[in-house]
Amino acid sequence: MSTPWASAAVFVFGLVCGSFLNAVIHRLPRGIGLGHPKRSFCPQCGRSLPWYENIPVLSWLWLRGKCAGCSARIPWRYPLVETLTALLFFWLWSAFPPAIAAAYMVFVAILIAGTFIDLEHMILPDSLTLGGAAAGLALSMLVPGLQAGDDWEECLRSGLFGAGLGFVVLFAVVELGKLAFGRKRFELQPEEEFQVLEAQGEPRLRIGSEEWDLSEFFYRPSDAIELHASGGQLWRLDARGVSCDGLTRSYAEAAGAGGKAHAVVVPREAMGFGDVKFMLTLGAFLGWPGALFSIAAGSVIGAVAGVLLLAFRRLDEAGRIPFGPYLAAGALLWVAAGPAVLGWLWRH
Repeated sequence: MSTPWASAAVFVFGLVCGSFLNAVIHRLPRGIGLGHPKRSFCPQCGRSLPWYENIPVLSWLWLRGKCAGCSARIPWRYPLVETLTALLFFWLWSAFPPAIAAAYMVFVAILIAGTFIDLEHMILPDSLTLGGAAAGLALSMLVPGLQAGDDWEECLRSGLFGAGLGFVVLFAVVELGKLAFGRKRFELQPEEEFQVLEAQGEPRLRIGSEEWDLSEFFYRPSDAIELHASGGQLWRLDARGVSCDGLTRSYAEAAGAGGKAHAVVVPREAMGFGDVKFMLTLGAFLGWPGALFSIAAGSVIGAVAGVLLLAFRRLDEAGRIPFGPYLAAGALLWVAAGPAVLGWLWRH
């Protein structure tokens, strides 16, 4: 194929892959299988889409961003992901030898899916992070030039070392962040009534009009919520149960118990563990220099984005910022110009 035709084919292939990634982004965090149902469907009315309503970008423009069945809005994310994937695939094809470009296309697809899932749900599924690491190691062995090394064994070692180092560095950041910022105290003025609950076997806590899913707070055995109640009582809720006045009960036994609290102390993480596992993927594809560069560049990009979000008041109530998208941006920056940037910094 001539270069123009090959480039055009890659761009169209990127649009199709972007359409598939939209299905991954919608279905994966919701536990919907990619093969069941096989046909794309409207998330609002459940209507299966005919082929002419599922053409990347063009169908969205033709439908004016609305479902033909129920007129529900089709988010901008759909044409954005399709266009972004096509443009990045086109750039990779233009910038790298075909085999390396194809490997990076797999990497970019994982980055795009992880970015938009993390932006919407604040999670990075294991099927992307661990599956991406496995794909990176396999491609490191199969594609010469993707990793530093003269044979597949050296390339595999480079990928394994990159994945391991990236994981360890970000894990250390999480642990240090936990030590420095691992607890937050909220004063309740006036006092709020609280009650321990259990719904379908899951522990919950109601404070005033709010109800908390406690599984979202207990990432590790040492995590606990403390309630400073009237009369000097201290209630402690952790993954094992509820403790008060020297008595420890399961959530089933403590369901319905409560009182009034003037302060609550909650555990918090510097970042989610999904970000740490995401580094396995980045290191497996990029090696240790790319992994460290992604962490450093992602931190800078994330800090700038956080300041802007804070200035424009676009943070959620908890003030959380997903870090996965910024790690992905740092990884893309490495693929585009990382070695050149490091060389410039070294000279200056």
